Amino acid sequence: MSAAPAHTRRLPLVVRNPSFGRVWGGQLLTQAASRMFQVGAVWWLVGSAGGDHRGLDSGLFLMVSTVPAVALAPVVARIVARHAHRTVLASAAAVAGTVAVTAGVLACTGALPIAAAYAVGLVLAACQAVFDPCLTTSVPELVEDTDIESATGFELSTQSVAGLCGGLLGPLVVDAGALSGVTAACGAAYLLAALLIGSTRFGHRGAGNGPAPEPRTLRRVLTGLPFIRRVLICFAAANVFTTAVYVVMPLYTQEVLHATGSTVASLETALGAGTLLGSFTGGRLPGRPVTVGSLCLTLMAAALALPGLLAGHAAALASMAVAGWCVGVIGVRFVALFQRLVPADDKPAFFAVMQAVLGATFPVSSLVFGALGDHLTAGTLCLAQGAGLVPVALALWWLGSRADPAGPHRPDTAAPVPVGEAS
Repeated sequence: MSAAPAHTRRLPLVVRNPSFGRVWGGQLLTQAASRMFQVGAVWWLVGSAGGDHRGLDSGLFLMVSTVPAVALAPVVARIVARHAHRTVLASAAAVAGTVAVTAGVLACTGALPIAAAYAVGLVLAACQAVFDPCLTTSVPELVEDTDIESATGFELSTQSVAGLCGGLLGPLVVDAGALSGVTAACGAAYLLAALLIGSTRFGHRGAGNGPAPEPRTLRRVLTGLPFIRRVLICFAAANVFTTAVYVVMPLYTQEVLHATGSTVASLETALGAGTLLGSFTGGRLPGRPVTVGSLCLTLMAAALALPGLLAGHAAALASMAVAGWCVGVIGVRFVALFQRLVPADDKPAFFAVMQAVLGATFPVSSLVFGALGDHLTAGTLCLAQGAGLVPVALALWWLGSRADPAGPHRPDTAAPVPVGEAS
C-alpha cells in the first residue's frame, strides 16, 4: 500500500497533476508560437522584406512586440486580480489564435504588408502580456504548496523549450513558405492552447476564482518591496544589452556569417538549449541568488562579446549557449525567490509589474541596436552588448553585499527543486 503512493510522488509534476499538465501544455504552445512569430518575422525583415534599413525595420518590429507588456501592466494587473484565471488564459490564447489564423489566410492570398506584420505582432504581444503574468499568478491554484518550486522549474524550463522550438522553426518556416506559414502555424498553436486551458479545472485557493479584495496599486506594491525593486531595476538595465541579441543575431548571420535562416535557427536553438539547461541546473548552484546572478551576468558579458572578438559560426554558437545557460539560472533562482517573498495578495500586481519593468527596456534596446545595426558592424554590436553588462553585474553584486532580503531564515538560499525530482 505504501509503495504506490511513493511511486506516484516520484512521477513528474505534469503527469501526477493533470490540471497543471494541461496548463503546462498550453504555456508551451503559446510561448512557442509567440517566439516563432517574432524570430520568423525578424528573419523575414532582415532576409527578404527589408530594404536598406533592415536593422531599423527589425528593431522597430521587436519594439512593437514588447510595448504591450509595459503599456498594459496596470490593466493586466486588474484583469488577473479580478477575473477567473482559467478564463483569462483561455481568452488570451483564443484571441491570439484567431488573429494569427486570419493573418495567415490573408497572407495566402497575397504578400502580407510589413504594416500588417507589425499589427499582428502587436496583438500577439498584447495577448502574451496578459497570459504570462496570469500563468505565474495561477500556479498556487494548480499545485500544492510543496510543489511550488517544481512548478516554477517547469514554468521557466517551458519558456526555454518554447523559445528553442519557436526559434528553430521560425526562420526555417519563413525560408520554406514565407510569413504566411508562420502565422498559420502560430494560430493553430494558440487555438489548441485555448482548448487545453479551457478544459482545465482550477482550484479555489488563489485569487481570480471569485470576489477578490481590491488590489494595491503597482506603485505601492513595489514601494513595500525595496530589495526586490532594486533587483528588478538591475535586471531591467541588463535587458538593454541581453535582449539586443534578437536584433544582433540575424544581422550577424547576414553580415558576418553570410548564411541562411537555418543558421539563425541553429543560434536560436543554442540559446534555447542553454536556457533549458540553466533552468534544470540553476537550483543546484551554491550561494544566494544575488551572488549567483551577478556571476552569471559577468559570464554572460564575456559570452556575448565573444563573436565580436572571434568571428565564426562556432564562436556564435558557444556564445548563445553560454548566454542562455546564464539566463536560465537567473530565472529559476529569482522567480522562486519572488514567489516566497511577495505576499499572496500582491502577486497579481507584482508579476504584471515585473513583466513591465523587465520589458520596459526591450523596446529601447530593439530600436537603438536596430538603428545602430545600419551604421555599425554586427561584431561591434556584440562587443557593445558585453561591455554594457559589466557595470550591471557590479551593481547587482554591490546590492547583494548590502542587503539580506529574507532576514535570519534566509529562504532566498533555498534552491528550486529540479524538474521531475520533486517529491
